[in-house]
Amino acid sequence: MADRQEAGYLRVAQAIRDHIADETWPPGHKLPNRPTLAAEFGVGENTVRQAVEIVLAEGLLESFRGRGRGTYVRAPRERHILPRTLTPTAAPGRLGLAPASSPTSVEAESTAKVPAPAQIAARLGIAAGELCVRTEYEVLTDLRCVLKATSWEPYALTKGTPVVLPEGGPLAGRGVPERMAQIGITIARVTEVPRPVQLDRETAQLLGTTPGAQAVLIERTHHCTDGRAVETADILVPGDRWDITYDIPLKSVSRT
Repeated sequence: MADRQEAGYLRVAQAIRDHIADETWPPGHKLPNRPTLAAEFGVGENTVRQAVEIVLAEGLLESFRGRGRGTYVRAPRERHILPRTLTPTAAPGRLGLAPASSPTSVEAESTAKVPAPAQIAARLGIAAGELCVRTEYEVLTDLRCVLKATSWEPYALTKGTPVVLPEGGPLAGRGVPERMAQIGITIARVTEVPRPVQLDRETAQLLGTTPGAQAVLIERTHHCTDGRAVETADILVPGDRWDITYDIPLKSVSRT
């Protein structure tokens, strides 16, 4: 019985590959839902799920959630430049990373009084569990999420001010330096630590790639003039899509 079930999902996976190879399902084609595929191939829905996961892992399909959710035949993907800007202002540049090749937009949601996890607290120089404002960002191109970020700011720093919510108030959606300047805090430097990571299933689905795919996690922290960390963020960039580029201006040096 087990062998028959295994053969079933392998057979369905091969049928999906065949549909893609002969362009019965061309690039960008949205796969029918699971019950429809189960009826087409004469198997159970769980067998279809296993087969689709195999072909997703092979990179022939991509899955999205939210607007445009579903599983699609993956088109050959070009790599694009993702410039790292040093003077972020309005969306989407407020993350310091804005795709240069396509029009983009940002979906963001701020939540106040969220206890800081230990790792985030250490980066901010506060006690674990101390309250923060957490903001989740998704950068969208063609209504699909192409990178995401999570930002944390100490709640005690901005509570009672017009900038307590990064995505609310008079400076909604502005960069950290501009918002902090509004309350008399000057940002003096930004530190970034890039780390290679593998995407879990949920994040991979959000970003339209495969579980286990490589990504770059940038740990970014803004520091004010007295050395305090006033914001820290995890910015997650899929490695199969973007080349992050840093353009660093230098002062000219005169001959002596």
